[in-house]
Amino acid sequence: MYQIPTEHEASRDNSAWTLQRLFNNLQTSDTAVSTTELTVSFGWDSRQAFEQQDVQELSRKLMERLEMKMKGTVAEKTLPDLFVGKTKTYISCVNVPFESSRVEEFWDIQLNVRGMKTLDDSFRDYIQVERLDGENKYDAGPPHGLQDADKGVIFESFPPVLHLHLKRFEYDLNLLAMMKVNDRHVFPMEFDAAPYLSKDADFKEPWDYELHGVLVHSGGLDAGHYYAFLKPTKDGHWYRFDDDRVNRVTEKEVLEENYGGEYELANGSAGVKQPFTRQYSTKRSMNAYMLVYIRKSRVDDVLLPITQDDVPSHIEKRLAEDRIEMARRKKEREEAHLYITVGVLTEQTFQSHHGFDLTSIDLQQDDPALPTQYRVLRSKKVKELAQEIAEERGLKDKVIRFWVMVNRQNKTTRPDQIINDPEMTIEEAYNKFGTKGNHFRLWMETAPSVPEGDNSPWPDNDTILVFLKNFDVASQTLTGVGSVYVRKSQKVSELAPTILSRMNWPAGTEFLLFEEIKHNMIDMMKPKQTFQQSEIQDGDIITFQRQVKDSELPSTVIYQDARQFYDYLLNRMDVTFAPIKSVEGQESPEFTLTLSRKMTYDQFSKKVAEHLNVEPTHLRFSPVMASNGKPKPSLKRNTTSTLSQILSGQYGTYGYTMHRPDALYYEVLEMSLSDYESKRCIRVTLLPEGITKEVRLCLLIFHPRIFL
Repeated sequence: MYQIPTEHEASRDNSAWTLQRLFNNLQTSDTAVSTTELTVSFGWDSRQAFEQQDVQELSRKLMERLEMKMKGTVAEKTLPDLFVGKTKTYISCVNVPFESSRVEEFWDIQLNVRGMKTLDDSFRDYIQVERLDGENKYDAGPPHGLQDADKGVIFESFPPVLHLHLKRFEYDLNLLAMMKVNDRHVFPMEFDAAPYLSKDADFKEPWDYELHGVLVHSGGLDAGHYYAFLKPTKDGHWYRFDDDRVNRVTEKEVLEENYGGEYELANGSAGVKQPFTRQYSTKRSMNAYMLVYIRKSRVDDVLLPITQDDVPSHIEKRLAEDRIEMARRKKEREEAHLYITVGVLTEQTFQSHHGFDLTSIDLQQDDPALPTQYRVLRSKKVKELAQEIAEERGLKDKVIRFWVMVNRQNKTTRPDQIINDPEMTIEEAYNKFGTKGNHFRLWMETAPSVPEGDNSPWPDNDTILVFLKNFDVASQTLTGVGSVYVRKSQKVSELAPTILSRMNWPAGTEFLLFEEIKHNMIDMMKPKQTFQQSEIQDGDIITFQRQVKDSELPSTVIYQDARQFYDYLLNRMDVTFAPIKSVEGQESPEFTLTLSRKMTYDQFSKKVAEHLNVEPTHLRFSPVMASNGKPKPSLKRNTTSTLSQILSGQYGTYGYTMHRPDALYYEVLEMSLSDYESKRCIRVTLLPEGITKEVRLCLLIFHPRIFL
């Protein structure tokens, strides 16, 4: 097993790699080992892992995957040499020297249980001979013709490791359903397989087999549980492996308790309650389902001791790393109550943000606008956190102070309170200022310079901390600019020099100011009012928009006002577009655009055209059928319906939408859509070579009634 090269394919999709890890874990781990990695490599999800699976199917699937991985390696013949035997299916004439036969390989043998008292009975039933005579004679072909013949199966060889599958599940013709066979079936600790072999088999070594594994199924057809009895060494003890429990057992527990059959009950007893079916039964539902025998003459070759040198170094290295990581996570879980996660927002994260508020919980994990996460001891002091972050960023801790972010009643999240006491612990700050049940987030304010002596670097109490955003009409983007302090008595218009300086705009540049009150409320600010009259408070956001002439704007601009763009942010959605038919010689992959639900047909058409670099008037769209993904009839262009209404579509009889609410097909026409819709298609069939060849054409012609 360890000889399969897996170093360059060490992934959870590789069954060989996961099995190597499982074996090494079993050999070295002090605790129970999970098989999840192995079952995931089969393609089983968590739901299937908890369903009752057929163990024979599992065994075959595992063998197939391992054999595939072993091809072309030094271990290529290992599995067949261990587990593959041969049978011969034959028809042999009784009175003439003629036989038709076919030799096949097997990985396991399926033996009948119903009507069979012992394993020997099952083997003899498997190789029983059927006589073909009378009206059922065998046609041996010329010159023999119809002949009496014997038909059957015989074993040519058995593998060193023999897997016997006892057919405990059968179709009951009386009940017309699959049922479990709980009949008593006796199997020995040792048996001689020679009586079941062909006379042409190799008898140089004895065919004696010794039991080394019993897989038990407890339960019924619909619910059950597997556990195994294994004898891992040649002369060692038997052990019961039941999930995470391993116990030493006696041979009686291995054999007699797994034969199945009737319980020894007192008269009048209803039976014994079975563990998984929860029903009373007079028959044991715990019985052997698979048996593993090892040929006694090959046992030393099969049960070889595993040394440390046999294990690939990359398996040991990766397992050691995983165990260190598991220990770290365990320690984190055990100490979780001692820590709190603090998210820290800064000027840099704000300048990377392009949406509502100062950040958003819906951003991708690698988005630079997300707050930096710190796992902090609850008993840690605020000043110690400031020192840690200052050292990390190459700053002095005196120029750092924290504001606690709180959830306002209007469902926005803004800085609200300064943590003035640096001796306060993080837990005390959270309990005093934070929002219970929510993440603890801080805005880290950085002073522009280090103060001299005991002077404070922070402004007085008559100031307000506000945040500035810029809506760029030309690029259709909203971006955080930074934080500034304003005095309550200042007029709104006095913010102009600060904005011009931050943006490097020339003096006299005209711009509009808006307050981002909440997601659906963006109000224009009055320049002559003071900030106090405008009801501006700490943490408020002011968005400015440079005024640009319509003639200077790109043709792709849709939103010319910050309020319109905020409305787009509130109503944006991802829509996938795919070509209705691919153009020969051109790649036309599907793509996804972020659009507003309120966009008109012409507006979203313009966005698609911009992406495809085509004229928007030459695009036609079709909804996508939800059931089969095929295109529905094309949409008619209109100026009133919004994208949301177009994608909502119609609802069927049972209330579900008949087409997808997040996708459209597109088609690039050779003429404008209005010209196309003014024409009608006439189908013409040409016969250039008489009736032997047809050419069908669709001609678009002008239809005057459209303009009547």
